[in-house]
Amino acid sequence: MDGQNPQVSVVVPVLNEQDNIVTLCEQITQSLADKYDYEIIFVDDGSTDDSFAILSRLQESDARVRVIRFRKNFGQTAALSAGFDHARGNTIVALDADLQNDPADIPKMIDKLEEGFDVVSGWRRKRHDKAITRLVPSKIANWLIAGITGVKLHDFGCTLKAYRREVIAETKLYGEMHRFIPALASWSGARICEVVVNHRPRTAGAAKYGLGRTFKVVLDLITVKFLGSFSTKPIYIFGGLGVLCGAGSVICGLAVLYQKFISAQHLAMNRNPLLVLTAMLVTATIQFILMGLLAELLVRTYHESQNRPTYVIKEILGFPRVSGDE
Repeated sequence: MDGQNPQVSVVVPVLNEQDNIVTLCEQITQSLADKYDYEIIFVDDGSTDDSFAILSRLQESDARVRVIRFRKNFGQTAALSAGFDHARGNTIVALDADLQNDPADIPKMIDKLEEGFDVVSGWRRKRHDKAITRLVPSKIANWLIAGITGVKLHDFGCTLKAYRREVIAETKLYGEMHRFIPALASWSGARICEVVVNHRPRTAGAAKYGLGRTFKVVLDLITVKFLGSFSTKPIYIFGGLGVLCGAGSVICGLAVLYQKFISAQHLAMNRNPLLVLTAMLVTATIQFILMGLLAELLVRTYHESQNRPTYVIKEILGFPRVSGDE
């Protein structure tokens, strides 16, 4: 390995995985050492155990290991984003640090990329997780994501994925968006495929996910759908809602006039609920159209402004210095 241009970058977000890091590093090395020039980028996402100390020792003993340490916990998406930003390989592979993803699956995923695909997603067909808190919510989330995004994958939540560098470079991650990378990439024309990967039971450490994560996924899914369909034309959705409210106000207004001047049923104007509904719909129409116009301005500002990262790095180990760094 020349130390400057590895073929493969393996990105591993780490949060309190002191009992798994060394074994994981050894397994990644066994999987890749004889086949590829590679680097391993561990991103310490604000661990409170001895994870960073162990990572530091690994980096000192192996130049292929690089470590990014956050000042505090920013979440898995931010950790992956930091690893992607600092990766140097043309192929970027992401996997969890809990040893449930099997590094032995990495070569076959890289082989799929070499067949012409841009994103290869792992499918944990036989998962070793708790049914109520993990499996059932995951199946529901995968069904929703596949149905709404149109990307037919079985396992969006599997961190083990392989990407071409150019695909990741074009994808900005926020919230819990890392699971939606295949959908975001597909909308940009990337070729996506799925391979069955080994999933192992957790033997050390504690799981970081619970039922509360499902609600975040649903909210992020709404955001992804909006960004995918209306990110450059928000007036279409807000204006459309405004048109519907406007049509409703016209119908209600005509009903009020009919009751007042034609129908035998005379209602006092200040007691007619349809009149109140008409006023509410007119107000909603104006608000939706104004929101659409404001969204158009925000979209243009967003696309013309410089992007800021969603994380703050405390220190970096094993990366070459960039001119201007203190």
